[in-house]
Amino acid sequence: MVINIEKLQQSLDYEFSDLHLAKLALTHRSADNINYERLEFLGDSLLGYVVAENLFKNFPKATEGELSRMRSTLVNKATLADIARELNLGNFLRLGSGENKSGGSDRDSILADAVEALIAAIYLDAGLQKCRKVVNVWMDQQLAKSAVERQSKDAKTQLQELMQASGLELPEYSILRIEGKAHEQKFYVECRIKGVTQAQTGSGSSKRNAEQGAAKKMLHELEGQH
Repeated sequence: MVINIEKLQQSLDYEFSDLHLAKLALTHRSADNINYERLEFLGDSLLGYVVAENLFKNFPKATEGELSRMRSTLVNKATLADIARELNLGNFLRLGSGENKSGGSDRDSILADAVEALIAAIYLDAGLQKCRKVVNVWMDQQLAKSAVERQSKDAKTQLQELMQASGLELPEYSILRIEGKAHEQKFYVECRIKGVTQAQTGSGSSKRNAEQGAAKKMLHELEGQH
């Protein structure tokens, strides 16, 4: 596949001086032995730095735990794949025939890797300041999007997504006890996560409400650890 550099640059809102870097950043190993893997390595580190710097500057009152949670929603494969789809990167990827036939142009892992490779390509092409500007535009859009989504999500959902984004095991909930008569019962539930020594408990008039309370406490506990 021949990459349409003009359309790519329009999608990125960035014009490359070295077109070879742009092509390399979108070349998968299935298409060529000379591919984006080295750029991906550099882009991963650049992404982490730029996102951390952005959050540190723009959220001066946020705790370390809150900053870590925001970073985890941005620096992960799913978010990077979303960015890639918004940029239509799948249309520009150079893939081997087998990878192309199996849907590689829309696979999260490949799309995310290509975004990281492009970050490195822009950095090598124009320096940190331009790289920072491009990445911050992408990440500010994603952060605004995730903030809106979080407002509509309950504590259990937020906790589960945080664990998935961090590559950790999902929370486990268990009923500790039930008090009261049938029509006015109070449930006590424990939330436990492997690797987090302190379990958290919640109570409520239903099992679901008790789980939500425990999940909310666990979110606060994780903030305190980071």
